[in-house]
Order: sequence, then C-alpha cells, then structure tokens
Amino acid sequence: MSLAPYLFFIRRQSSVSMAAALQRFIDSSSPSQGKPIHAHIIKSGLHSSTSVSIKLLILHLKCGSLNNARKVFDEMTKPTLSAFNYLISGYFRAGITEKCLELARKLSFSGEKPDGFTLSMVLRLSAAMVSFNLAKQAHSQVIKSEFWYDDFLFAALIDSYVKNGMIGYARSIFDALPRRSLVCSTALIVGYMNQNSFKDAEEVFRCLVQKDDVVYNAMIEGYSKLVETASRSFEVYKEMRFEGYKPTISTAVSVIGACSLLSAIEFGQQLHCQIIKNCIYCHVKAGSALIDMYGKCGGVEDARKIFDSMQEKNVFSWTSMIDGYGKNGISEEALKLFNKMRTCSDVKPNHTTFLSVLSACGHAGLVAGGEEIFESMEKDHGLKPRMEHYACMVDLLGRADRLLEAYDFIKRIPEKPNSDVWGALLGASRVHGHVAMADIAAMELFKLCSNERPGAYLALSNTFAAAGRWDGVFRVRELMKERRVSKNAGYSWVDSEEDLYGFHFDQISGRSAL
Repeated sequence: MSLAPYLFFIRRQSSVSMAAALQRFIDSSSPSQGKPIHAHIIKSGLHSSTSVSIKLLILHLKCGSLNNARKVFDEMTKPTLSAFNYLISGYFRAGITEKCLELARKLSFSGEKPDGFTLSMVLRLSAAMVSFNLAKQAHSQVIKSEFWYDDFLFAALIDSYVKNGMIGYARSIFDALPRRSLVCSTALIVGYMNQNSFKDAEEVFRCLVQKDDVVYNAMIEGYSKLVETASRSFEVYKEMRFEGYKPTISTAVSVIGACSLLSAIEFGQQLHCQIIKNCIYCHVKAGSALIDMYGKCGGVEDARKIFDSMQEKNVFSWTSMIDGYGKNGISEEALKLFNKMRTCSDVKPNHTTFLSVLSACGHAGLVAGGEEIFESMEKDHGLKPRMEHYACMVDLLGRADRLLEAYDFIKRIPEKPNSDVWGALLGASRVHGHVAMADIAAMELFKLCSNERPGAYLALSNTFAAAGRWDGVFRVRELMKERRVSKNAGYSWVDSEEDLYGFHFDQISGRSAL
C-alpha cells in the first residue's frame, strides 16, 4: 500500500479524513506502513483531534509499539474512555500487569466512567495478578454500574474469584444471578474442576438446559487430569458426540491426555481415527498429544509415524517423541532425535526436553553422554538446570554404580537439594546394596519430609534387610511407628470391553471402577 497519496490527501483534508486514512492501515495486513502518517503529523505541526489520536494509538498497538501508543495517550489533553480501554487491553495482552493497574487507577480519577469492557479487563487483571482485593473493588463497581445483566462481565467476575481461590464467592454470585447463563455456568464449572470438586461441577453441568462444546470441554479437561477420574472424561466425550457437538482441538488434547494417564491405547486409537475424520489431525497440538499417548502406551512406531508426518512441530512434539523413546528403552534413538533437534530444527529444547533426554541416558547407562548434555544446558542453551535435572543426574550416576560421584555431585549443587535428589541417591544405593550411602540419603530425606514419602522408609529398610542388618530394619520400623508413617496400598487397572477397572493388590474378587 503506497503512502504518498495518503500524505498528499492528509495535507488537504479534515481530521475525519485523516482518521479514515489511518483506519485503512489499521485494517490492512501491514499496519506499520501507516506509521509515517504520525511522523508527518508531528513534522507538520498539525493538531491531532481526539479521533485521530485514538486511531494513532490503535495503529501503534497493532504494530506492537506499546511505547509509541503510550506517548500518543500521554499527549492527549483529556484521554477518553476508549483510549484508556485500548491501552489497558494492549498492556494486558503484553503481560505488563503493573501498567494495566496504573491506568485503571488513573481512569478512576479522570472523571471518565468505566464501562463493561473496562470492568471486565480489571477483573481479568485481578485473576492474572491473583489479587482478591482488586476483585472485590471491581465487584463493587459492577454492582454500582448499569451492567448488572451483562453475562460476560459476570463470567469474568466469577472467573476472577475462582482464580483467587475464592470459589465460595464465585458460587454466591452465580446463585444470585437472575438468569444463569451458559458462559457463567462454564466459568463456575472450570473453578470447581480446578479444585477437584467434581460433584459440584457435575451439579452445575446437569442443571444446564443448553450446552455447547466449550462447557463439554471444561468437563472433559477437568476429569482428564487425574487417574481416578480420567475414565469419566471418556463418558462425557461420548455424551458430547451423542448430543451432536463436534470435538475441537481442546477436546482431542484432553481425551488423549486421559488415554495417556490410563494407558488406554484402544480408546486412543479410536479417537485417533475420529481426529482424522474431523480434519483436526494436522493441528500441532493434536499431533503432539497423540505422540505423547502412543509413547506412554508403548506404541513408539506409531508415535514416530505421526511425528514424521507433522508439517509443523513445536517443542512439545519433539520432547514427547524423545520421551517416548526413553521410556520404552530405545535410548539411542532418543539421543539421535535430540541431536537432530539441536542441529537441524528451528525449535529450541526447553527444560522438559533436557529432562527427557537425561532420563533416557540414565536408562541406557550413558553417563558420558548425559554429563555432556547436562553441561550444555546452560553453556549452549542458556537454560539454568532445575532441581529435577540435578535429581536426574544423580539417578544417572547412581544407576551406573558411581555412588560416590553422585554424592559429590549433590554437594556441588548451588541450591539446597530437595527430596527428589536424595530420593534418587537412596534408590540407587538400595539397588547396589550400599548400606552406608542409603543411610546418609535417607537421613537427609527424612529431614526434608519426615512422613510424606513412606517409600523412602521401605527402601532403607529393604537395603538393611538385604545386607542382613536387622538392627537397621528394626530401627527404621520403629521410626515409622513413632512418626505414624504408613504406605498406601498400590493398585493396577485393566481394560475390558465395558470399562476400565482398578484393583488393589489384596482384592481377590469384586471390581472397583476408576
């Protein structure tokens, strides 16, 4: 789009015409080409009307120039409500919450009256900042305003209280609404699901006369996060399909995630076919979720086929494939793929990628390779190792029976080692029968969490028992009694034609569905 005709046009036209010229660039695919108009206005000493100033503000926001947008705002004699709203929204999208709060406060003293959009932005801000006080202040403004029946505003209010952990407040607002809309119900359901209040979420969901794919997705996603409830997400998904709602990317990712948790590969394969039919197969999120599922369910070849067929790959795609190889004992392929990612891909590895490849090195006993990769994290990729990476290195050295090196490595960790680090050393000491090192690791572990990890007591007890140190076994068991430490019974699950069932190890008959 050529700028010359517009500059010639601007010299001879009114503010209305100038605003129209700016709007053309705002609506175009190249809004930055309209910036010279602002430069021309400044050089020419032309006075910008309110409408022109707002158009310039919008233009700079579309170009991602927050500083220029703020300059335009600050130069306005009396910024309008629209100017406040546009700039608050721009700062919020950029994640600059302190500037949003500053503008919201400035607006309250400007004489301008906030509208529904302003209040919804303040509520979103309170949710992002986890500020209960800000949520209450916005709530009082909503009550005083004429927007009492704005569904989206009240959905934002409910969501704000939910994000602040005040689900009781959210429910009180919901119950006081003269009409319980779908959008408000969905916001409350999300809140209940985030707190694992499944019964309350179901109650709100079942009372809905009208449903849509968004509220179904909220239910499916909520159930899909825990092993105990993941199978329920399958039931809600089937209901969604029966009611005629088309699955979205969000639906697919949540249900595939539930399949991964439960190792329900048959249901996952059926879903895979439905994804292909619904034309969302090529989406990077769906493909990445399928790679993760097949990798966790032992279908590494299927995962690789999907990986190779994906036109777009993100860091989750690469990491899931590397992790799948590592978890299935194909560590050499995990390392090959990781090296390919580092050298041939524009996608950069993140902390989770390094954790996956270090774990793969541990399973294969590739100590030198693991050490090189660990050193490259900060040196080559600018990623500071987290405590889980240190724990992975301790596990790597411990598996190779290099326990003294592992202990020295722990002493060199710049931060205080957490329970995962000491747990890794304890586990390796038990495997290799190193009683003294197991005792050291266990004592450090008990200092950090005396009764949160009952498995640590059993690992130490078993190490003593394997070495014939029955005095040690007695000491550990007495310690467990003193601290009232008990280990929950483990369980497994099996898939049948009807459902997925979980069993405790001591259940001989009877079934308890997950």
